Amino acid sequence: MRDFFDYLWQRRDHLFDLAVAHAKIVLTAIAIAIVISILVGVLVYRRPRIAAFVLAVQGASLTIPSLALFGLLIPIAGLGYRPVLIALVIYALLPITRNTVTGLRGVDPAVLESAEGMGMGRLRRLLRIELPLAWPVILTGIRVSTVMILGIAAIGAYVDGPGLGRDIFDGLARIGSPTAVDLVVGGTLGVIVLALLSDVFYFLLGRLTTSKGIR
Repeated sequence: MRDFFDYLWQRRDHLFDLAVAHAKIVLTAIAIAIVISILVGVLVYRRPRIAAFVLAVQGASLTIPSLALFGLLIPIAGLGYRPVLIALVIYALLPITRNTVTGLRGVDPAVLESAEGMGMGRLRRLLRIELPLAWPVILTGIRVSTVMILGIAAIGAYVDGPGLGRDIFDGLARIGSPTAVDLVVGGTLGVIVLALLSDVFYFLLGRLTTSKGIR
């Protein structure tokens, strides 16, 4: 165990650089997925059949093994950053879209009727009433998607993507060598630390952005 901690200390700069690259691609994918998912959720939540179809399509995308999806994207996006980003966005869509639809449908109709009686138009009701009330549920979807794709991003090293997966795949390629286990465990621990940090971040974000009355 002491040798492993010595290994982490000696490669701390390298691991930090990999962790930053890992976090950047995940944050970029989540940002894109949030925009797409919330927009789609807003457009379909009042249309049950269309919403069911959209969620079914997004759900089907989750059944594609990540290695297979990365491989399918190579002819389209090549190797490196782009295929990993596209795949992460695809995997991140379902939890956010589903929670957006669920959150918006869960808004009390009486509240909407009161807002309409006060002269609020549909867009204003959406922005001032529905989305803020649905926000805790939407944020949960974002949180789930982030943790999920943090793990999937590591597999992106298979197509020369950035992040901690590089050490994990290097270690797997060197099975039997003295450094193989250290590489795999070090990369895996890095992903776990990022997942824990993201969880803390979303907890604090929820506390800061959700009114006390609906926590």
